[in-house]
Amino acid sequence: MKCILLLALTAIVALPQPTPPKHPYPRVDDTLGYRADPDWPRDKPPAGGEWTVAMSSVAIGPDGNVWTFNRGKIPVQVYTQDGRLVKSWGQQPGLFRNPHTVRFDAAGNLWLVDTLTQTVRKFSTDGKVLLTVGTPDQAGEDETHMDQPNDVAIAPNGDLYVSDGYGNNRVIVFDKNGKFLRTWGKLGTGPGEFSQPHSIVLDSKGRVYVADRNNSRIQVFDAIGKFLTEWKNIITPWALAITKSDEIYVCGSSPMLWSQIPASQTALATPPKDQLFMKLDTEGRLKQLWTFPKGDKPGEVDWAHSIAVAPDGSIYFAEVMGKRAQKFVPAGTHTRQTLSQVH
Repeated sequence: MKCILLLALTAIVALPQPTPPKHPYPRVDDTLGYRADPDWPRDKPPAGGEWTVAMSSVAIGPDGNVWTFNRGKIPVQVYTQDGRLVKSWGQQPGLFRNPHTVRFDAAGNLWLVDTLTQTVRKFSTDGKVLLTVGTPDQAGEDETHMDQPNDVAIAPNGDLYVSDGYGNNRVIVFDKNGKFLRTWGKLGTGPGEFSQPHSIVLDSKGRVYVADRNNSRIQVFDAIGKFLTEWKNIITPWALAITKSDEIYVCGSSPMLWSQIPASQTALATPPKDQLFMKLDTEGRLKQLWTFPKGDKPGEVDWAHSIAVAPDGSIYFAEVMGKRAQKFVPAGTHTRQTLSQVH
């Protein structure tokens, strides 16, 4: 045995060793990546509003502040981009039951989606309810009821495109006053059908992009719901964000197979097997891809549920299992050139 081991070691030693390259490879970050800002936010959450439960959404407000929406005792918390606490509210009993999404429209209005109050509501930035869409605390599938809506996108004319996604698997459209206009979609896998639509955005031409999560695709429609195309087999999408220049950001996980998950699991990617984000153009062409380690340490990501993109190119994630929002800043030699194209 000793002889065999000695012969093996001799063979390894005898293998030719690679010679250093004649010209050393340039150690230049000739790509755009991201690194976590471990000190964000710099201020602690307000007393009683500590991040100990799911962080469901994050958005950049018109004032440049970072709005976070969590499922704890103080759901709405607002921070500057350097991490200073600006304001917090939402602790009134019954105001929220299961916070899901925070959005702003082009006019700067604040919209909050709560799945268990069955509503999409317009708020003042200090927490006053200005408009309620849906029948509070009553689920349904008609012109005035929704079943666990999870996202909203607002057209320039004020029309509301709601992803009525957990219970009804449809998109429902209201005018700026909350009056029903139209709806499309049903449970299924065909064009225009959905299996847990989870996020929705509009581009500058009025096209509608829906993160059809359980079908591992993004579907694209015109403004009245005509199916245009689908982007399939590239990501299991959890959330979408879109910039003023129509860059579409999506976070989620790489595609998964239903046949590879337990029968008791009711959603395809919960838990996700990995964490990644993509930037796409409106034709579905991939412009950027970055993966993040999965976990709960700073710089790792744990169930990214929402994504927001700041004008300086920083990315913010809201994490369900990580119970936090994180900021990632661009890194790489082409950062300045790339960021000039963000907005």
